[in-house]
Amino acid sequence: MTAEEKKVLEEKIVHVLKNIFDPEIPVNIYELGLIYEHKVDDEGNVKVVMTLTAPNCPVADVMPRQVKEEISYLTGVKDVDVEITFEPPWDMDMISDEARLELGLM
Repeated sequence: MTAEEKKVLEEKIVHVLKNIFDPEIPVNIYELGLIYEHKVDDEGNVKVVMTLTAPNCPVADVMPRQVKEEISYLTGVKDVDVEITFEPPWDMDMISDEARLELGLM
């Protein structure tokens, strides 16, 4: 996979992530700051490091599975690995300005 193909695929991944919403907060998981990292290697394997709003989040088993499934549909993706971490723990400061505006926090 060329550098340009990887860049295009990474942009598509961000688009996918912006279409997955936290069911309790009407904002997508990307703008909420739940995605810490997303990388594509030369073979088309994708690694996503994400968190949840809380360790006991009701969608703790569903959301990572949805992220993996949605990204795996993209052309060029060979495999998707989704890692959940709570370091650093998520907090309101991780929400993007766009999401803050949408939530009335600005």
